[in-house]
Amino acid sequence: KMKIESLLIHGGIDGDESTGAVNIPIYQTSTYKQPAMGVNKGYEYSRTGNPTRKALEELIAELEGGYAGFAFASGMAAITAVLSLFKAGDKLLISNNIYGGSFRVIDKVFKNFNIDYSIVNTSNLDEIREAIDDTVKAIYIESPTNPLLGITDIEEVSKLAKENNLLTIVDNTFMTPYLQKPIELGADIVVHSGTKYLGGHSDTVSGLAVVNSKELAERLHFIQNATGGVLAPFDSFLMIRGIKTLAVRMDRHNSNAKAVAEYLRSRDEVEKVYYPGFEDHPGYEVQKKQAKGFGAMIAFVLKEGFSYKKFIESLELITFGESLGGVESLVSHPATMTHASIPADIRRKVGIVDNLIRLSVGIENVEDLFEDINRAIEKARQ
Repeated sequence: KMKIESLLIHGGIDGDESTGAVNIPIYQTSTYKQPAMGVNKGYEYSRTGNPTRKALEELIAELEGGYAGFAFASGMAAITAVLSLFKAGDKLLISNNIYGGSFRVIDKVFKNFNIDYSIVNTSNLDEIREAIDDTVKAIYIESPTNPLLGITDIEEVSKLAKENNLLTIVDNTFMTPYLQKPIELGADIVVHSGTKYLGGHSDTVSGLAVVNSKELAERLHFIQNATGGVLAPFDSFLMIRGIKTLAVRMDRHNSNAKAVAEYLRSRDEVEKVYYPGFEDHPGYEVQKKQAKGFGAMIAFVLKEGFSYKKFIESLELITFGESLGGVESLVSHPATMTHASIPADIRRKVGIVDNLIRLSVGIENVEDLFEDINRAIEKARQ
């Protein structure tokens, strides 16, 4: 079996057999010629299946160690399709600081269909255990969480879920299958915003889902085809292209993030740094056990007397914007951006305060990043 660094390049469908092209062609077609009534060559309509998309779907399934993969037009389309596996009267347990968009679709869309949720600290197994009742059908985890980088023991939660006949769904966007494989840890479904590290170049919006069984694959394919939020052929091609360099990018992301986290922690002007690679982080041991890296996401709080607005406005190299996981370093303000859809009281309760800044560390020269942060801190002094 190939190691993951090789699998990223050669996994799924490797090249094009009919021409010898080393890259999967972009099958920019909506429909397919059928040789006879009821006979086709495996494809009939591109919403149902497209060869470029299929190559990406097989690749992500192989990378995650799952049964089947599905590619969607965005991370939220993937999450929406997965949530569509549930029916009225079902209830989900969700991590207490999941991505704002995930919370919004559960709270504002699926709640209309009488699919309910309870917010729990998934890092605490007892809290999950207490929240399980007859209506609960799944546990929805992000690990590390967005933006406070809390860690959940995926293996232990999956065991607890299985004991209670529940599905375990893991958003693996921050870690990618290069660093963490939830299905191998016992999860049933993995979702990704492919827009982030998998695509890796801030040029494609996409979503991916991987399931661990034939039964879930059939159900999710039905939903994907019926609701139609599929990834286009060209975007599927860009995703495959991005994934080929995932290993080298993540290695640099990881090493840069560790250096930047330590740099921020060494600064007197910074009150707190959230980063799971610190040995005193409450989830450090679990993260070390279940992943082979700490990722490149950091959140930090500036001390009083420093304006977070001025800090963000003073950055020159680091880009202020939504999203994460691109080759460029990106900074965002969770309270008004990614987590604005979460009610303010819930936000504050979990620690998403107004002066919290989230940093997605890119693959630039790390000295340049230090310099940019230093300049912005100096200008943020009030």
